[in-house]
Amino acid sequence: MEKRFKTWTYKEGDVPLVHYGPVNNIYAIEGQFLDELERGKSQLVAHHPDEAHVFYLPISITRIVQYMYTPPVNYTANYLERLVTDYVLVIADKYPYWNRSSGADHFLAPGISTVTPDLYKNFIRVLCNANTSERFHPMRDISLPEVNIPPGKLGPPHLDKPPNHRHILAFFVGRESGYMRTLLFNSWEENDNEIQVYEHLPRNKSYSESMADGRFCLCPSGWEVASPRIVEAIAAGCVPVIISDYYVLPFSEVLDWSKFSVHVPSNKISEIKRIWKAVPINRYLEMQKRVRQLPRHFVINRPAKPYDLLNMIFHSIWLRWLNVRLPLPSS
Repeated sequence: MEKRFKTWTYKEGDVPLVHYGPVNNIYAIEGQFLDELERGKSQLVAHHPDEAHVFYLPISITRIVQYMYTPPVNYTANYLERLVTDYVLVIADKYPYWNRSSGADHFLAPGISTVTPDLYKNFIRVLCNANTSERFHPMRDISLPEVNIPPGKLGPPHLDKPPNHRHILAFFVGRESGYMRTLLFNSWEENDNEIQVYEHLPRNKSYSESMADGRFCLCPSGWEVASPRIVEAIAAGCVPVIISDYYVLPFSEVLDWSKFSVHVPSNKISEIKRIWKAVPINRYLEMQKRVRQLPRHFVINRPAKPYDLLNMIFHSIWLRWLNVRLPLPSS
């Protein structure tokens, strides 16, 4: 893939709405990916659109929301989606690439699709909120890992510990956002010594160290299905417990999540301790061993390196592109 697959980034538009995204905090993966392509140093970047296999719309949804909805008055997604639609219409009018494939070889991170569904029905959406109940299509769309990137860093710290040094059965701290976390707090908040669930971290505890001390790290959905705690758990060598409904996990076309994580649906949250106690120690050790092999796929490098997180995103796009069939030129 690295030697042949090429991506063209459209040059139209100006910052802050396009060509610029956040590179820190909760939605930073969007900006990091955009910046990787914009710098043009990757061998996956095409130098001319005729060389490209896929085409990237360099639009930061996060920046549009920050720019257009601050202060947050009369918020409606229609304004955002119309802006993106106008951009698509501009490049479709100026270049032949969108029209020849009806957008099937174009991608946007993240994706939108409700204002003019026919315009977006083919193109590849790359998004963290990979929710099948909200029209996420795993065969076409791409689940983007959510990474909370601190300023001056490229991801969470790596604090791996061997299994015999992990004295917490399960750990979670986070706000009560969304019904999934409400169920979790109602069942487990500060009422079990082995399952440590907090809305606010006690002052005598370190967040990263507590994850590294955990055998299992709880990764519940919040307002959206994705959680940055999955990447944080992997960085800490802690087996992720995916507490979600309708979530398509990142890179699941090549990673078998059942081998290194536990999935708990919303109707089983009250039973999580029983579920974990039933996991044989040999199975847990094998899962934790596999988790310790995963960080190379969930670490961000700049520039991107083979098999790292940014490269894995490109690989997912490449797999979707393999299913694109362009019309043959007329003779």
